[in-house]
Amino acid sequence: MQEKEMFDLTIIGGGPAGLYSTFYAGMRDLKVKLVEYNKELGGKILFYPEKIIWDVGGMPPTTGRTLINQLVEQATTFNPTICLNEHIVRMVREPDNTYTLFNEQGKAHYTRAVMLASGHGIPVMQKLEIEGADRYEVSNLHYTVTQMDIFANKRVLISGGGNAAVDWANELANISKEVVVCHRRDEFGGHEKNVEQMKSVTKIHTPYQIKELHGVGSAIEAVTLAHCDTGEQRQIEVDAVIVNHGMKLDGCFLIEAGLALEEDGFLRVSACMETSQPGIFAAGDVTRHEGKLQLISGAFVEGATAVNGVKQFLDPKADKQAYVSSHNEKFKKKNEQLKQEKQAQLMN
Repeated sequence: MQEKEMFDLTIIGGGPAGLYSTFYAGMRDLKVKLVEYNKELGGKILFYPEKIIWDVGGMPPTTGRTLINQLVEQATTFNPTICLNEHIVRMVREPDNTYTLFNEQGKAHYTRAVMLASGHGIPVMQKLEIEGADRYEVSNLHYTVTQMDIFANKRVLISGGGNAAVDWANELANISKEVVVCHRRDEFGGHEKNVEQMKSVTKIHTPYQIKELHGVGSAIEAVTLAHCDTGEQRQIEVDAVIVNHGMKLDGCFLIEAGLALEEDGFLRVSACMETSQPGIFAAGDVTRHEGKLQLISGAFVEGATAVNGVKQFLDPKADKQAYVSSHNEKFKKKNEQLKQEKQAQLMN
């Protein structure tokens, strides 16, 4: 029988909002659990780990992967419970006003409050709807680019016409033997300047889409493209295929939970980031409100605001916010450890 361990706060979603909220919940002395759908933390940043991020305050330009690593390190400061590979599909409010969350396998999580930080649903890459395509995913069929160098000196086909596809084409043109781009429309959705650059450094096939993959074993060796209007076909030899056809979002959990939504489908929240259900808060891309800041930094602010709301929901007499870290007793011992480590490094 599953042990019923109660947490003060359970955060659903391990992107920037969820990770920073996990850290800040530790500052507020909350017993916190973070539940993430994917096998690793990072949220949507996982889809562009090599892209450079400039707009996080106080940080130099850094890759998505580096930012994820730093957020995870910060989130684990106060030893939270972290659960990966769990898709929360149902939420039940109990008679004592606590909540029980259930994943797809029926495992239960018990909590006094909930924070939704899962974005506008769970992002899932749109995959090729071609029979047998999945067998190539272990070798040279890619739905995102996590390491540029694996495409060095290779013939690469990119299928897609959005910002990500255009950016990848321009980046890979510098290191790959050849970059070919196919798109089912004549026009590309990326930024005009980037599209013009792409057209000058790659081979373009429009309006064409992937018709068939040809390979031996688990590796693609050639691709048949078909004209979207005439059906005319052409075959090109490749060493790697990158598909960027956008993402599907699984947001049914929010609807089934009975939470009030704005007209555009985002969660309606109060000034303290509480939803229409008592004890359920939200932060990040899942919300829309007046003054919404569509930056990672905005997700941090919303996360901290939501955690403060949770703290006062659980204890109305609690302080409205945590004492700043530079003068917070919770960090005294940790600061001493950092000083000792720095001194040891200088001595070496």
